[in-house]
Amino acid sequence: MSVISAFRYAQAMNMSMKNISQKIITWGQEFGFQKVGISDIDLSQAEAYLQDWLAKGFHGDMDWMARHGTKRTRPAELEENTLSVITVRMDYLPPNTAAAEMVLNHPELGYISRYALGRDYHKLMRKRLQSFAKKVQQYAEQLSYRVFVDSAPVMEKALAAKSGLGWMGKHTNILSREAGSWFFLGEIYTNLPLLPTNPVEKHCGECNACIDICPTKAIVAPYQLDARRCISYLTIESKAPIPLEFRPLIGNRIYGCDDCQLICPWNRFANYSEINDFSVRHQLDAPDLLTLFAWTEEQFLKNMEGSAIRRIGYEAWQRNIAVALGNSEQNSQLTPIIIRKLRSKLMSSSELVKEHIKWAITRLSH
Repeated sequence: MSVISAFRYAQAMNMSMKNISQKIITWGQEFGFQKVGISDIDLSQAEAYLQDWLAKGFHGDMDWMARHGTKRTRPAELEENTLSVITVRMDYLPPNTAAAEMVLNHPELGYISRYALGRDYHKLMRKRLQSFAKKVQQYAEQLSYRVFVDSAPVMEKALAAKSGLGWMGKHTNILSREAGSWFFLGEIYTNLPLLPTNPVEKHCGECNACIDICPTKAIVAPYQLDARRCISYLTIESKAPIPLEFRPLIGNRIYGCDDCQLICPWNRFANYSEINDFSVRHQLDAPDLLTLFAWTEEQFLKNMEGSAIRRIGYEAWQRNIAVALGNSEQNSQLTPIIIRKLRSKLMSSSELVKEHIKWAITRLSH
């Protein structure tokens, strides 16, 4: 091929990829994604950040964060021939829910992270991403792809930031000027050399609200989260006893924590989801703690079918609720009832749950 022919071929390919890239961004909205971006696969900066984070031990017991080596930060090692990543945002904030602040201020209720009030997002998003990718493949037959929704060693936040879905906030969540942070992320790894979309500027400025509000001071510095102190890690990821120093600070948060998002000024612009699957189930937006604590394992599995909460298991669920009950208002009319309900579970509980029940009883008895 002559130099002129090669140049013309490159021009044609560039125009073709530009055309496909533009269509991809448009098509994404047809499948219910509020924003679509495209990233290259150079995650060298994110790799350095991750290695430093792991070296500090901030991942706690999440050994899987280090298990896959550089596959997490080098997409072509995870999926051969990957040249570009299509990133998507899906808003999840359910409408018509009890105000989060109200729930947090009523210790007899349990607080559940807003993302888990409805059905599990993994299957829903993965199905839509598959359909989205097939649509692209109809236009670009040479496309090979693999979709991800928090299901493999993928640096989803770094890819979202590179592709312009938002910027990484000081709390380490991705923030968008038009949508705040109440959204899920998904990715399509592809062999097409698509044209990347541009990153956006960071807009946290001098604001440190998320750092100041964190109950356990898990945000140890801007853009630095020590997961070992994070309530979401303690109540969802960790299967160990919750450290004594953090139990009183957890309050009535029984699955995750949204404090850093609730305080963030950018979430004034968050959008409610129009997807029915994300609507509240079983009144989980303001559930009564004693009612949840009374569930048998069979009831837990049945009621949490199709929910992200189910994956933590009944034991962790009981552990978390026991801590929340121990943090309920002392010397209230409910205190004797709570202590009685806690004692009634002692004989049938595992050693892990039993330890937290005893802690709660002792705390309420003083």
